Amino acid sequence: MTRTVPTDAGGPVAARPQHRLALRKSLARLSVRPRSILILSVIPLVAIGYGIYGWQHDWVLGVDSAVYRAGALTLLHGDSLYDANTLPNEPWWALLPFTYPPTAALIFVPLAAFPTQISWGLITAVSLGAMALSIRIAIGALPRPAADGPRWWASPARSTIVFFLVFLALEPVWRTIFLGQINLILMAMIMLDMLVIGARGSRWGGVLVGVAAAIKLTPLVFLGHLFVTGRRMDAIRGLATFVLLQGLMFLVNSHDAAKYWTVTLPDTGRIGPVHWAGNQSLNALMNRATDLAPWASKAAMGIGFLLAIPALWLLMRFHRKGQALAALLVTAFWTLLISPISWTHHWVWVIPLIVLLVSRLPKTTPKTAWKRWVGTGLVAFVFVSCVLLILPNGRNVELHWKVWQNVLGDAYILMPVVLAAALILRWGLLRRARRKTAADEHADVATGV
Repeated sequence: MTRTVPTDAGGPVAARPQHRLALRKSLARLSVRPRSILILSVIPLVAIGYGIYGWQHDWVLGVDSAVYRAGALTLLHGDSLYDANTLPNEPWWALLPFTYPPTAALIFVPLAAFPTQISWGLITAVSLGAMALSIRIAIGALPRPAADGPRWWASPARSTIVFFLVFLALEPVWRTIFLGQINLILMAMIMLDMLVIGARGSRWGGVLVGVAAAIKLTPLVFLGHLFVTGRRMDAIRGLATFVLLQGLMFLVNSHDAAKYWTVTLPDTGRIGPVHWAGNQSLNALMNRATDLAPWASKAAMGIGFLLAIPALWLLMRFHRKGQALAALLVTAFWTLLISPISWTHHWVWVIPLIVLLVSRLPKTTPKTAWKRWVGTGLVAFVFVSCVLLILPNGRNVELHWKVWQNVLGDAYILMPVVLAAALILRWGLLRRARRKTAADEHADVATGV
């Protein structure tokens, strides 16, 4: 299918045909590939089995998933989610505050039917399936390769399996799994909504983003992405879904619903120390660099708003060129930067980014290929190297980092900024070269050469 999108000058241009994720076709193809089914299912099944075994032996599995389950039980028992710093149903090894909206506790209710360790196994299994789905969606959003071009990455089934296995080594991925976090699930919901369901003009477009925002507020930014890219009805449906779920919680537990929005949400200290190395946001960077200066968080927010200008420019440029995945990634990484707290496991958006970068490796000349290989390799290295685990951290050690330690300790934050700057610089140089070539050709014509 060919879509028509506006050019930078405002005129229409036909975007390249793109792969579209067809769930029925993909499942049909998968059904005749027993080896693929085995690879994609064995690891999630192992996770569930590991959870069952851990439950029988009283293992410590999934600190965050234990909090999710405890939140669901607290809601079912009619107790408060936010009156204390811990929940009454948390195990001794997961005594943490519930920091999510009360709607999240409602959505976590199915976890209450299982023991803590099995809940971790179930969340892990769903997360691994969500990662495979996200990879497949990212591949489907790529421009269709030329008939005579390289095919080593263009087989969706094979590429999904290869990326799935390789990405288990990414720190945001294995930390998400280790903690029993839901970042992979939320990312898959957003990508499925924005790149598949809504992209086909479905009346359900925006709903999954609204549900994701009801679990963790940061996906609300993606509703703004939908609005500025012309999918206003999707944005309205997503916002309506979010508001309806909040209204439902006011009916179910008005005390917690009101307290979350008036007391709990503004209290970022409830989530954890903003200057800890695990927080990879502009807010953390500024607080670490200024030794927790009282103006650091406001300065970080100001920098974030300034970065919104080039981010919006990049987003709209990708959108006009029909590159929906690249546009979505601009919004995702800008959101990670401006969020007051962006733990390292929130950075799972590097998964579709690496898929996009790898897909572009063959599209260059041998003379310049090394630049893309180096760039892609460096991005992957940042998230595989576990550099943040090597640096000293905890007990305010981050406030005394040396300059080189601050650079390494802010590696996640610097990656999208450097990548965007390099991309804008490249476009500027290419535009200058085209203008120079056009001027030379015009001069040749004028002189009769």
